[in-house]
Amino acid sequence: MSPSRASDFMQCPLLYRFRVIDKLPEKPSEAATRGTLVHAVLERLFDDPAAERTAPRAKAMVPGQWSRLLQTRPELGELFAEDPGGERLSRWLGEAEQLVERWFTLEDPTRLEPREREMFVETELESGLRLRGVIDRVDIAPTGEVRIVDYKTGKAPRPEYSEGALFQMKFYALVIWRLKQVVPRRLQLVYLGSGDVLTYDPVTADLERMERKLLALWEAIRLATETGDWRPRPTKLCGWCDHRSVCPEFGGTPPVYPLSVSPPASAEDGQGRMGPV
Repeated sequence: MSPSRASDFMQCPLLYRFRVIDKLPEKPSEAATRGTLVHAVLERLFDDPAAERTAPRAKAMVPGQWSRLLQTRPELGELFAEDPGGERLSRWLGEAEQLVERWFTLEDPTRLEPREREMFVETELESGLRLRGVIDRVDIAPTGEVRIVDYKTGKAPRPEYSEGALFQMKFYALVIWRLKQVVPRRLQLVYLGSGDVLTYDPVTADLERMERKLLALWEAIRLATETGDWRPRPTKLCGWCDHRSVCPEFGGTPPVYPLSVSPPASAEDGQGRMGPV
């Protein structure tokens, strides 16, 4: 389980099925690709000596990183296929440069020496559930305290939605805790779209609750996989979904379920069913 796929299931079980089981293709989006580009720039900036990590230097890296991204993922060129004059691409690259520049108002890279960048992490819980993900940045203080940092190119959520925003970070904190037996001192979300920084200092009880939540979530996914019961959960996010044409909520028909199914347990079996997580 990764934080992205866990979030998919919590957002809409049918979306999880389309992405994980049916593996339906999705068109690249300008917003997501811009985020990938900005992440690449902020990762590679730390290859330079501290004194050279300046805003002009980082902005100048954007076009080159876009070219490198196209080499590894040529399908992204489709985003600007109908832009023969290059105006949209130029504007889009300019927006990426603005996000990179804003980061310098939030953190000072000349004073940072990350221990890890784009760090792949993976651990297996006692239950057998394997957790994995990629952390944008891990800072370790001389005293051994760990800070997990994630860059977001969108805007910070309103306070009432901050818990949802921290789900990914607590997921990573749980993995680090199980791997290193160290509870991260700080979780930090850097929102380049609005210029905000959201921090949270977890304690062991937070990570224990997260582990229980993930185990319950995985049980719900296992049950849906066995029964083929993947129900859509309509929200305002449906407007951005690539799969509306095959979603029953929009009059579509999902693909034939590719896995064998078992009938759900009845009440007479003495077994209940898990509700939404």
